[in-house]
Amino acid sequence: MFGEHTITEVLVFVGLVTFCLWLDLYAHRGDKAVSARDAGIWTAGWVSLALLFCGYIGYTEGADQAQLFLAGYLLEESLSVDNLFVMMAIFGSFSVPDHLQHRVLFYGILGAIVMRLIFVAAGSSLVAMFGPYALAGFGVFVIWTAWKMFQAMYKEKKEIVDYSEHWAVRWTQKFIPVHPRLNGHDFFVREPSNGRLIWKATPLFLCLVVVEISDVMFAFDSVPAIIAITSDPFLVYTSNIFAILGMRSLYFLLAAAKRYLRHLEKAVIVILAYIGTKMLLDVAGVVHIPAMVSLGVVVSLLAIGILASFIPEKAK
Repeated sequence: MFGEHTITEVLVFVGLVTFCLWLDLYAHRGDKAVSARDAGIWTAGWVSLALLFCGYIGYTEGADQAQLFLAGYLLEESLSVDNLFVMMAIFGSFSVPDHLQHRVLFYGILGAIVMRLIFVAAGSSLVAMFGPYALAGFGVFVIWTAWKMFQAMYKEKKEIVDYSEHWAVRWTQKFIPVHPRLNGHDFFVREPSNGRLIWKATPLFLCLVVVEISDVMFAFDSVPAIIAITSDPFLVYTSNIFAILGMRSLYFLLAAAKRYLRHLEKAVIVILAYIGTKMLLDVAGVVHIPAMVSLGVVVSLLAIGILASFIPEKAK
């Protein structure tokens, strides 16, 4: 796993990520919506940390290794743009309040750290087994969510209180006990059943599971892509982790902006429809749209949504 890298480099990486995750959890210990300012600061912090680690790799291993790390990092950031909007679709599907989203993504990132390690160790052979079918499923899910968001845009927004009829609850309760309502920020609750207390999963835990599954599906694409740049597992893994940490903060920046920019939600709906269609076309072998092209499309649509939000509305 470490290749020719020293234990010191491994400890530096683990120490940096562990300290910053602890700092992140401490800074967001209260259940509050992440503000645009806070998200911007954390995004800049994670990018700076990745560049700092890149500089450390260059100092200890040479410029070539640093360039490989940076290339892998930028590629993963580009490929993760799709995941950014899939996360938004998942939270929209579960109607997770803004103040609980950080908790879900924080524990989601802990799972991603473990899962990415498994993927890097296993190599890209898993892609041939499940990748295309799983990505097709997420493509359909994202398009469906875009349609539901479009319908909801012109309706009065209502918070889901009872999840009994939610698709995730109906499917999961066939296998494990599920509590049909949110219980603060808890993932599990204890309830009496047949004279004894049993643990039940809450809808927030089901949302966390779907977020984890989405990261696994995107790892099918991104890990092999970075392996194509460098076969050094340490560089593949570290560039992956720094990129997804930064993208999580970028998600909160986008989610916070959506609360203030009235036309940004429309742009997000178009982006979701584009991403879902792109996934299905890629899986069907019709056309493969390069990551940089998709990044350009996403950035352009976001820019249009942001600029349109600053145009004054005509008086009615």
